[in-house]
Amino acid sequence: MKIPAPVASILLVEDEEALHETLKMNLGLEGYDVVSAYTGQQALEKLEGEYFDLVVLDIMLPEIDGIGVLETMRIKKIDSPVLILSARNSTNDRILGLKKGADDYLTKPFALEELLLRIEKLLLKNKRQQADHTPASTYSFGGHTINFKAQEAVLKNGETVALSKKEAMLLQLLIEHSGEVVTRETILRTVWGYNVFPTTRTIDNFLLNIRKYFEEDSRNPQHFHSVRGVGYKFTP
Repeated sequence: MKIPAPVASILLVEDEEALHETLKMNLGLEGYDVVSAYTGQQALEKLEGEYFDLVVLDIMLPEIDGIGVLETMRIKKIDSPVLILSARNSTNDRILGLKKGADDYLTKPFALEELLLRIEKLLLKNKRQQADHTPASTYSFGGHTINFKAQEAVLKNGETVALSKKEAMLLQLLIEHSGEVVTRETILRTVWGYNVFPTTRTIDNFLLNIRKYFEEDSRNPQHFHSVRGVGYKFTP
């Protein structure tokens, strides 16, 4: 069954060329957008600049092995689900992969039908988790009130400000994660829906407008902060 639009994107990390091409062809036939990496280093480079709905990750890779890739992903808070493919089938290997942050573990050789089923289930689970968190339609802080559905804010001086759709979405995302740093990748994926991300300045420009609305001194913000090299944070 083909995945309906928007197309799910998969990073396929496998160095065995024949298997890689076979998997890529079959995933393409299922309707997935597949990006290839043949080494651990290539995988990390692609993960730096794109968001993937799923990473299919071999363990035995040149340069950096799959466990190293997985550890780096989780340290950098890249939260894409990971399905490990491995010829290692011991219980200890499975436990290690899952402890390091994998969502599923499939040993080689495997049936194509089983792989496709596991991929479909991981994608559906990820989609549900992203959709489950539904905030209230309004939020108040510092004398301001934001109405996300109406895309407007009533400032503490009584002025009503119309928000663009992306401004409202960015505000909603930051407020949902109040007190936490929200990564640039998460913001661009959620608000812009880009697969290939634009520069950090895209968010900075939106944040500058938001500060003008809600901060008394936009150069010394009390609520909307940039965390250098990581992301952005809202403090009530």
